[in-house]
Amino acid sequence: MNRRTLLRSLAGTTIGLPFLEEMAFAKSVKAPEIPIRAFNLFFGLGIPSPLQTEGFAGPMAPLKPLADKLLIMRGIDHVRADENGINAHFDGASAAFTATKPDGEAKSGGASIDQVLRHAHYPDGQPAGTVPTLVAGTFFRRSRISRYVHSYNPDGTVAATMQERPIDLFARVFGRIKGIDNADARLQKSVLDSVLEQYKHLSGKRSPLGETSKDRFKDHLDRIREYEQRAFQFEIDKNAPDKPTPSELPHGGKADPGGQGIDITVEELTREWRLMSELYALSIQTDRARFGSLTFLAAGERIRLKGDYHFEGKKIYHFDDAAQLNASGDKGCSHEWWHKFRENQKNEQLRAHAHFKMRELAHFLTLLDADDTRESNGKTLLDNLLLTISTESGDGRHNDTKRELSGVFHATTSNGGRLKTGQILDVNTEGLDLYNTLIQTTGTKAKLGPKARPAKIVDKIIA
Repeated sequence: MNRRTLLRSLAGTTIGLPFLEEMAFAKSVKAPEIPIRAFNLFFGLGIPSPLQTEGFAGPMAPLKPLADKLLIMRGIDHVRADENGINAHFDGASAAFTATKPDGEAKSGGASIDQVLRHAHYPDGQPAGTVPTLVAGTFFRRSRISRYVHSYNPDGTVAATMQERPIDLFARVFGRIKGIDNADARLQKSVLDSVLEQYKHLSGKRSPLGETSKDRFKDHLDRIREYEQRAFQFEIDKNAPDKPTPSELPHGGKADPGGQGIDITVEELTREWRLMSELYALSIQTDRARFGSLTFLAAGERIRLKGDYHFEGKKIYHFDDAAQLNASGDKGCSHEWWHKFRENQKNEQLRAHAHFKMRELAHFLTLLDADDTRESNGKTLLDNLLLTISTESGDGRHNDTKRELSGVFHATTSNGGRLKTGQILDVNTEGLDLYNTLIQTTGTKAKLGPKARPAKIVDKIIA
């Protein structure tokens, strides 16, 4: 067995395996290699730069347990991406991971970090069974593509179709069962059924796996089946929301009609995001995805959030945006808290929203840092891959473009030990230089931005 061993069916189903001891000693593999992998994690509306100075004492508190795994960078400037002062929700979102201004409403100005690395390291394509680029997210505002898509080809076109329903994400990664489209029927079947004989071989008496690896292999497939069940059950669960309406939780389709926002509870939003993010993490864990992006709420997202918010077992806030803003429609959405941000005020509501987003991002990161994600070098997936976290704005007000597009929150993982982690650094640099530094630490010569502009390396972030 080697690291690329997959379970495949004649129908096209492909199931990746976790790293197993036997793979490290495969005769065909001189030394286990950790592949280049890069993902962009976007969250809408951001954390105003003055609040970033509070470190883990402020809205970033949920990230503290992962502090050793992250490099948090302050003072990142996307001003060069300003498109005639439209607003940061559009310009900043397009600049996130590309450092370039948009090229119309459906294109970025160039490639994103993940796609630069994908094209550089896999010019002839990735291994069989791998999804070329995986793009997914939980969001509701769709007025411009760059609000929610954050993976772009070198020509600025989107790198892959956005998956915003859990069942569609599951099907994209693990395949569909031919002739079974009904959710009730699907719950009685599984993509694993098509690789049953291979499963029996690897789990049976003649398996090349030791007992420890057998147990891990079985647990791995059980987890795939669990997520498959959850994804499809979500669609028929009597307690789950129906198809999208102006004020109910959508899974794709028409949402946020007229830009007026949607009503959603903390429970509904958390449930949807966690299923989506857990499926995405599983895609990485099974080596079905090496490049792509994941979005948690669009740039300039308009939601009217309601419900109790708990952190570490304690209720710390009650969301009720519309009532607290004393407004309806778009003026009653959480979006407004960012417009109302002032350094000399408490900004209680904005803080709570940002804290909630960090809690949910931390949930996703923790999945990639679990012990069962350790690879041949003893490090977890979170340690080994390049995960860049960003947003669209460093302020939230539209009265000062420079202010909006400066101080944009950024964080990254160690990228296999190539980058410093366990620090909060004031880097005070252009996003373009930051991104090119991230790219070059992988030994990649390609870069973002104008060809004539030299790539300036941000030495302080390099391990």
